Parts: sequence; C-alpha cells; structure tokens
Amino acid sequence: QVQLVESGGGLVQAGGSLKLSCVASGIIFRINTMGWYRRAPGSQRELVAAVSRSGSTRYGDSVQGRFTISRDNAKNTVYLQMNSLKPEDTAVYYCRATNGDDYWGQGTQVTVSS
Repeated sequence: QVQLVESGGGLVQAGGSLKLSCVASGIIFRINTMGWYRRAPGSQRELVAAVSRSGSTRYGDSVQGRFTISRDNAKNTVYLQMNSLKPEDTAVYYCRATNGDDYWGQGTQVTVSS
C-alpha cells in the first residue's frame, strides 16, 4: 500500500503562483511514476503533469510552460510549481503514484480568482 498526502492548495489571484507537494509513504520503493491530475467542476479528470523515477516529465497542453513538476526521491515527494495561474486552473488537484497499482491522494483545492 502507498499513502499520498497533498498540501499547498489555496486561493490565489490570477497571475499568481502556488506550489503543491505530495508526500508518499508505505511501500514506496516500487513507485515509478508520480504525477498530478485535476478535476474542475463539471469536467473530467485530466493530466496536469507526471514525472518518472528517472526524471522524465510530461505535461498537459494547458499547463505547458507555466507549471513545473519535480521530484525528490530521497524525500518521496513530488512537487508542482504553478506559475501564471488562470481562473481556468481552478480545480481539485490530485496526486497519483503508480507501482503497477494506482494510488491517489485525497486532493487539494486550488482556486484562482480573476
């Protein structure tokens, strides 16, 4: 089992920045990819960014160039630096980890006001 705990969400004005963190605990040595997904009201969950254990990254089209994902394997933590936030970035952000099975955090709310 893997447990994921997110933090760092909140309310920010458009153009501002936030940094999300997700700490993994439990059977973590087999974790490969960690990432962030989000779900806005009335929308499907979508990929924000993901990073493999080796550091390869991929991003959703809507956040490319504004968000940066990083990972500290020693701390079992993945980060999401969000810059130039827009109201359409408002969503619940979920951390995900995979080791053959999928694990999800409880989510953290990000609200961007215009």
